[in-house]
Amino acid sequence: MYAIKAIYDGVDFKPEQPIPVKGRQKVIITFLGPEEDMAQKRPRSEVLGLFKGKVWISDDFNEPLDELKEYME
Repeated sequence: MYAIKAIYDGVDFKPEQPIPVKGRQKVIITFLGPEEDMAQKRPRSEVLGLFKGKVWISDDFNEPLDELKEYME
């Protein structure tokens, strides 16, 4: 099974990369929506800097845990 990105303009199906199969194949095509809408809407999780200043890591994050000392020796 392969997934490829392509543009469909109502007549032609234009892959954005080479299709890695030869010969006749069964396919399932899912329409994601107009290309211009997809370019403007980014999921909130992909917005750079979204969690800046909201996440911290303890200073001893990389220190060995006391509970695992017997395995670390």
